[in-house]
Amino acid sequence: MERFPLKATKMAATYQSVYKKGTSQGNGHGDPSGEDDMVNINTGSQRAADTPTTPTSHGTFQLYEHGTRYSDASATSYIAQYFSSSSGDAVMFSGLPGEADDIPGIGQYEDFHTIDWQRDIARDRMRHRYIVKKRQDSIWDLIKGAHDAWSGWVCVLLVGICTGVVAGVIDIGASWMTDLKFGICPQAFWFNREQCCWSNDEITFDRENCSEWLTWPQVFGESRDGPGAYIISYLFYIVWALTFAALSASLVRMFAPYACGSGIPEIKTILSGFIIRGYLGKWTLIIKSVGLILSVSSGLSLGKEGPMVHIACCLGNILSYLFPKYGRNEAKKREILSAAAAAGVSVAFGAPIGGVLFSLEEVSYYFPLKTLWRSFFCALIAAFILRSINPFGNEHLVLFYVEYNKPWKFFELIPFIGLGIIGGCIATIFIKANIYWCRYRKYSKLGQYPVMEVLVVTLVTAIIAYPNPYTRMNTSQLIYLLFNQCGISNSPLCDYKRNFTDLNTIENAVAGDGVYRAMWLLTLALILKLVMTVFTFGIKVPCGLFIPSLALGAIPGRIVGIGVEQLANKYPKSWLFSGECSSDDDCITPGLYAMVGAAAVLGGVTRMTVSLVVIMFELTGGVRYIVPLMAAAMASKWVGDALGKQGIYDAHIALNGYPFLDSKDEFQHTSLAADVMQPKRNETLSVITQDSMTVDDVETLLKETEHNGYPVVVSKESQYLVGFVLRRDLNLAIANARRTIEGITGQSVVIFAVGGGPTLANPTGPPPLPLARILDLAPITVTDQTPMETVVDMFRKLGLRQTLVTHNGRLLGVITKKDVLRHVKQMDNEDPNSVLFN
Repeated sequence: MERFPLKATKMAATYQSVYKKGTSQGNGHGDPSGEDDMVNINTGSQRAADTPTTPTSHGTFQLYEHGTRYSDASATSYIAQYFSSSSGDAVMFSGLPGEADDIPGIGQYEDFHTIDWQRDIARDRMRHRYIVKKRQDSIWDLIKGAHDAWSGWVCVLLVGICTGVVAGVIDIGASWMTDLKFGICPQAFWFNREQCCWSNDEITFDRENCSEWLTWPQVFGESRDGPGAYIISYLFYIVWALTFAALSASLVRMFAPYACGSGIPEIKTILSGFIIRGYLGKWTLIIKSVGLILSVSSGLSLGKEGPMVHIACCLGNILSYLFPKYGRNEAKKREILSAAAAAGVSVAFGAPIGGVLFSLEEVSYYFPLKTLWRSFFCALIAAFILRSINPFGNEHLVLFYVEYNKPWKFFELIPFIGLGIIGGCIATIFIKANIYWCRYRKYSKLGQYPVMEVLVVTLVTAIIAYPNPYTRMNTSQLIYLLFNQCGISNSPLCDYKRNFTDLNTIENAVAGDGVYRAMWLLTLALILKLVMTVFTFGIKVPCGLFIPSLALGAIPGRIVGIGVEQLANKYPKSWLFSGECSSDDDCITPGLYAMVGAAAVLGGVTRMTVSLVVIMFELTGGVRYIVPLMAAAMASKWVGDALGKQGIYDAHIALNGYPFLDSKDEFQHTSLAADVMQPKRNETLSVITQDSMTVDDVETLLKETEHNGYPVVVSKESQYLVGFVLRRDLNLAIANARRTIEGITGQSVVIFAVGGGPTLANPTGPPPLPLARILDLAPITVTDQTPMETVVDMFRKLGLRQTLVTHNGRLLGVITKKDVLRHVKQMDNEDPNSVLFN
């Protein structure tokens, strides 16, 4: 949406001001450090006879030339003449009336503030129009135009390559350090167990009996088995777990506090237009990557998928500064971050299409079609690079990739939907318990000792997890074991009374004692995983939620699958099985039930649907199981929505008080803008007059109030609206004026009236301070009778920071994003004070 168009038959669409950027570089946060020139396109009545005017919905606009000279040329030719004589290489639109002198820092945002989507998008459109017009002037301008056109594709290409490389390093490092808890490879200590065992001449690979791999008891001269060996292994497991966790927590605390947690709640908030300085910086990237390897290796109940999205977005943010089109424009930068989020899921699950849909469905707020294609390209490149690195040595991108070859039967929809209901219940229990614990941590003394909390959780997890083989192993290996089909295997889960006469067919068989013992151990593992994940998600180390959620669903899924399998084996001709299990072949695949259960819990925890189904079938390499996955995902979402309103990420956004206005929610109340605006009726509204306040008056107003912006009115008596000025811009402009303009004192009159200045100033007093350049002459306004449903839609769809409320043209108040969020909370019977930021 263009906020400042000049609609005329004689003029092309132009804007109030245009910045001409030189070759200055950003400071890492998007703040320009060099000086800018500006073309002044002002409004007002001065020299009306000399300048063509165009009436619009915002008043009468006039065009002035640079300085004090006036031009009879059209706006289009004027801007072209100006820029053809300048030496800049990029153009930026400020959306604000400008003067020749620039104020450093204008147009940027403070930390923990919301961006103005409309202004940033309009800036980019003006820059693009100028580049398109200049392409016809010379070959060099044509090359610059081509560079501008494909810079977005180059940026997402670099993001994809870097994401794939970093993901490969993380996968290899986590695999090696996880095995380090159990033993070491003496020939090459940097090999994990699988690489070590495949390096010898043995024909088959057996993880438990590999002569090349030495367990820690063997390193100290003990036998592989026995009580002494068990105790030594137990102690080394605990010591290594505590070491890795302590290192991870200490690195996070000392160097990058933002590197803790999953990162997806904050990424969702940032993509909705919120500024969190440093959250996507280089230190966060480095510490998040190293800390993720350490925390995954420590054996905590966490995964690396959520942090991979954070890491990919860090790469996207850093690389976007190579292209000023994205690095200096917060709204455009979010297009790159959306593509980076898709690449993060792509390398985490080996699911490029699922990554794109995850970015669209779960994290992105503004997702135009070109961003969809760039996200697809970025996810493709990241998956290709990771496949080239081949971190697991099995030609797949994830550790638990499996393939099924048996079709599912129609009667199995009943247990699949049942697994969806179970998954929704498990997810709801987890979300409510985790939010309760995180709230307790936030408001108690526990939050003051983050490293100690990490060590205690790690110690308890290691002590309880080691005795159970299903909790001792890496969670990804557990998921692979649960997903896998039973063949010729020594696993207790596959202890069936079978006679293998043909390796291509697996006959129906009665479960042996090993299967029932494994089911009991898996039930204990489920309880332990659920409890420990509640305490783990939110501690001050990098920790994701996807892998624990998959495990929490895969365990009951496998148990249900074994139960249905044994029923089918015992009553093959029952009406329940429709006669489809009467043959000798095994008609039930317990691994498929584990996969469906995993999808159900993950869907219930995150409230994903479409992207979840695509991710899960990309994991299995087949599309024939889409219907079971869809049934379980929908059942899980319905149960989750019935038992709890929010998914885990939205719940953490609300807990942290981030200003996230979910576009998927509906506002169903009947309030009006007058009910929400600040201040309330009969209260004083802080305003600035256009030509009657001094610098001291304005500075006093800034000290006494904490508003992020101030309406500018004709006078305090009339309250007719002139425009809106931001607090940050006011501070910068006054400070800049005191440095650069001689004679400016506290008694200087601040002039916001366009075309004012010397004519309105006191000839005997100090010179006035003209600040029309920082005034937004076209703020978004609503009347006091506008339904809040319309106002909420405007904030969601236009990405507004604030809107002004008027009555018969007179200013009444202001509605900010925080006001809208607090009103929504209040109408939903929640605590409105939980919204902390604007």
